[in-house]
Amino acid sequence: MTSSAPPPVPPPAPRPGPGADPREIRRVALSSYIGTTVEMYDFLLYGTAAALVFGPLFFPDLDPLIGVIASFGTLAAGYVARPLGGIVFGHFGDRLGRKRMLLTTMILMGAASTLIGLLPTYERIGLAAPVILVALRVVQGVAVGGEWGGAALMTVEHAAPGSRGAWGGVTQMGAPTGAVLATLALALAGLLPDEQFLAWGWRVPFLASVALIGVGLFVRLRISESPVFARSGSDAGSAPVPSGPARGRLPFVEVLLTRPRNLVLAVVAGIAPFAAQGVFTAFVISYAIGIGYDRSVALTAVVVSSTLAIALTPLYARLSDLVGRRPVYLGGALAVAVTAFPAFWLVNTGAVAGLIAGVVLAHAIALTAMYAPMAALLAEMFDTHLRYTGASVSYQSATVLGAGLSPMIAASVLTAAGGGTATHGVSWMLVAAGLASAVAIWFTGETGRRDLTDIDAR
Repeated sequence: MTSSAPPPVPPPAPRPGPGADPREIRRVALSSYIGTTVEMYDFLLYGTAAALVFGPLFFPDLDPLIGVIASFGTLAAGYVARPLGGIVFGHFGDRLGRKRMLLTTMILMGAASTLIGLLPTYERIGLAAPVILVALRVVQGVAVGGEWGGAALMTVEHAAPGSRGAWGGVTQMGAPTGAVLATLALALAGLLPDEQFLAWGWRVPFLASVALIGVGLFVRLRISESPVFARSGSDAGSAPVPSGPARGRLPFVEVLLTRPRNLVLAVVAGIAPFAAQGVFTAFVISYAIGIGYDRSVALTAVVVSSTLAIALTPLYARLSDLVGRRPVYLGGALAVAVTAFPAFWLVNTGAVAGLIAGVVLAHAIALTAMYAPMAALLAEMFDTHLRYTGASVSYQSATVLGAGLSPMIAASVLTAAGGGTATHGVSWMLVAAGLASAVAIWFTGETGRRDLTDIDAR
């Protein structure tokens, strides 16, 4: 008797790919946008306050220009802490999931910002005031260090392959939106007489962040975990592991051992946009006031530029889906280098239109071309089980070298050049940053067509 072969076992039904539910990707994108806006409002609010009030309030015994440098030093402390936040929250985000980390970072940021708004000045508690200020800034840095990676990955990992740049760009819109809100908040407070503004007016924007944090938490509680992360915890055809992929090494150690090239290229690629951001959103305010512009005019220039950046971000991000990440990013890096001198020539004219045009040229037009596709770019450079850590550490390390140090370096270079309008040293710094990022993105290659669900992709 001849036995017949057993019938073939049908393959498991395919799971819906990322981006299958348009309603869910919209909810996730809105959540990431609002959450990033709130986090960056708090974080960038500090930078604007450092340019306007922290010098006289927390470093009153120093020369005014040296006081500005010292206040920018506390600004840098928050940026230095950001890679630590990327490592810590990246570790748990790669093991436990993206959503839990986003809730934690938002609560941490809200607490730190509220305490800054309540902090007594040097006149009240002496040296303890700047010490506590630096400590709270470090907490802010740790929180935002874990925030961006989770928000970016939640959006990009939910998106369909051909639209990752566009949906990731929604997350990237949060930073300029936060900058607009932070600058407007301090600008409104700055309408008070100087005595009242320095006494209590500057505190109101920090305390107002409590309400924004509440909105952000409400929205984030309503979204689902990343489908790419959920699937990465299982082999093909088996049930997903809810807690995420189990790996032998710590994610940060594995990134260093298996993806050192990607990590270095990602960090260097991020230097130019963040250096330009630090110079043209923080340093330019104190610089413009120092050469005779009114405080409200300086703040208005940043608001106009940031508002235009919000509008340009989705356009640049979508363009990266159509022509590739590398051409768009490379164009932005070269634009930062090319506009470094013209931007300050315009600012140094002393005309309001010149100030606004200079900031818009370098900030809204040049650096946004790099910042817009960055969420998708960095997500595509790392495997799923390392993606939160890899993207966060590279992004946050770039902010240290770029936005964290550039205002302090720019102020120091200006001081060494004798002050006034001797900004050629600052421009050369931006040229170097732009060229460095251009070289890095050239060697990175095109990432836009990589499959995020392939966790073994190299």
